[in-house]
Amino acid sequence: MHVHVQVLGEFEVTRRGVALTPSAPKLRRVFALLAIRANRVVRIDQIIEELWEDRPPFSATTTLQTYVYQLRKLLAWSMRNDETSGQGDTPEVALRTTPSGYLLSLPKGALDADRFEQLAAEGREKISAGEFEAASEMLREALQLWSGPAFSAVNAGPLLQAEIVRLEELRKIVLGHRIEVDLQLGRHLELIGELTTMVAQQPTHEGFQAKLMLGLYRAGRRSEALQAYQRTRTALAEELGLEPSTELRQLHQAILTADPSLDAPATGLSTIHVAAKAEPPDQLPVDVPRLIGRDHQLDDVRRALGARDLQNVPVVLAVGPPGAGKSAFAVRAAHQVRADYPDGVFHAKLQRADGTVVPASEILANFLGALGAPKERVSGSLEEMTRLFRNWTSSRRVLVVLDDVVDIHQLHPVLPSGRGCAVIVASRRLLSHPAIVLTSRVTPLDEQNSLALLTDLLGAERLKAEEDDLRELSDLCGGLPLVLRSAADLLQLRPHWSARRLLTRVRGDVQRMSMLAADGPSIADSVERSYRLLPPADQWALRLVAASAGQQVTLQEAAMLLDVDEAQAEVLLEDLVEFQLAEACEGGDEAFRYGIRSLFRAVAQSLTTTGKVPQRRQNSTMLGLGRLDSLTSARA
Repeated sequence: MHVHVQVLGEFEVTRRGVALTPSAPKLRRVFALLAIRANRVVRIDQIIEELWEDRPPFSATTTLQTYVYQLRKLLAWSMRNDETSGQGDTPEVALRTTPSGYLLSLPKGALDADRFEQLAAEGREKISAGEFEAASEMLREALQLWSGPAFSAVNAGPLLQAEIVRLEELRKIVLGHRIEVDLQLGRHLELIGELTTMVAQQPTHEGFQAKLMLGLYRAGRRSEALQAYQRTRTALAEELGLEPSTELRQLHQAILTADPSLDAPATGLSTIHVAAKAEPPDQLPVDVPRLIGRDHQLDDVRRALGARDLQNVPVVLAVGPPGAGKSAFAVRAAHQVRADYPDGVFHAKLQRADGTVVPASEILANFLGALGAPKERVSGSLEEMTRLFRNWTSSRRVLVVLDDVVDIHQLHPVLPSGRGCAVIVASRRLLSHPAIVLTSRVTPLDEQNSLALLTDLLGAERLKAEEDDLRELSDLCGGLPLVLRSAADLLQLRPHWSARRLLTRVRGDVQRMSMLAADGPSIADSVERSYRLLPPADQWALRLVAASAGQQVTLQEAAMLLDVDEAQAEVLLEDLVEFQLAEACEGGDEAFRYGIRSLFRAVAQSLTTTGKVPQRRQNSTMLGLGRLDSLTSARA
């Protein structure tokens, strides 16, 4: 190896002992950026941003070309030195121009940061295998590559500064892993001095404080361990206005009670060992190209999550009827705030396509796997996985996006614990939970926004040519984005069809659109998924009300239809409202009228019940079933 690039300390580049590091500040910055992204193209606009941020001079491109020319001269001089000394070989370093930017070729292992990450990864593998001695040696070797703060001799711009932050966070993770391994190996006496220095420099770093407390306790210095906790609590309160984390409080209590579990190293590490990846976990789906009619609601979400006086992890709930676009809304909101959560974004669907609920253990296994947890840790009990996820998120800023939440009990195990975290939930059911700071109703679009969505998908020329027919199609779709997009997809797949032809083919029943185009989700599928969540009695009630002649029913009418008293009818109807399959409208005299959207009425009558009707409603419901048959016969 003839080339060495040092970034973990002062930025230095040497070849066969000859220094190649430029002395000019901006030239050194360009070289540093190209080096840290070696063997990858760095775009011209990225280099310009690094040098001048958002105020580049008019001559930025020309100046950058001059810098590249000077770097090439420096590299060429190094090559000539090799030839003069008789040590010429195949060039290991080359600065190449590509159509979009520049690429600095470096041989494998030339960059000390790459070597650091390689050793860190190997150390984690040894930890997972239980080889703690080898893991300690590798992690120590990795940390010894640091001679000071990264790029300390470079006046870093925004891109290099982001890399500095990443490397420093990675160093802390590796340092934490090495200390945990040494604690496992019973080296608490050797660690006390090192940890004392570390907590003095970072008094609010709860992870280091916990390790010092444990080391002191194992060394027989329990009073000092308790004093360390009090100092930490004071520092957190004075500097951040925070109380110690749950994990730190539990350790404090265990020390107070001389918990035997603290006495000796356990067979496995007590905390999750997260893979130190170049990028944090990012499970967020691709953003939708455009979301029509939701701007004000998205602003509300940003404000709700941006509040910094919240005592708990804030949860934002997006709720709406089938096909209204709850999932798309949640994903768009997450994309708009993701920059506030640098430690990762997690995403999960809590209901499968067949309507079954995904267990919380499966969701947590996915989250922990994305963090690099060993396989044996993601196959444990739900309680253990919940604890691991909360421990990891306790001092981080992560965003969790949960789609198709159907029950409030699904939330509890997968909530992060750090006050810098947040959760966005999309649900086909109204939910109540103390952590919910905002409930955003994702309702069907009005006519103007429905036409705007069709125009966005089909083009303004199509609207101009077929405005009346598209208005009729929009009205038929009931303002539901899922149905509007299905209609637009059909017209795009059949460009020779007019909107009038599509209206003729569906004959007033949007379910026929799914028959014309088999691909993609349908409103029938979406309604059925909500329907399958209902208890059998509510399913019967939905079918009966959907089959009734009127668009809306009063409590008295519903009681007669269902053959129950008004109190029972109200319970059934309010259940349907809660699951967004019915709407409650004021009917005067503090009474309500209950209605089911025409699209849902058509779907509901084609569905069948699941399971046995509960005994307490069985008699009345079965009487109502006879009315359903008679109503259906009358319509036929």
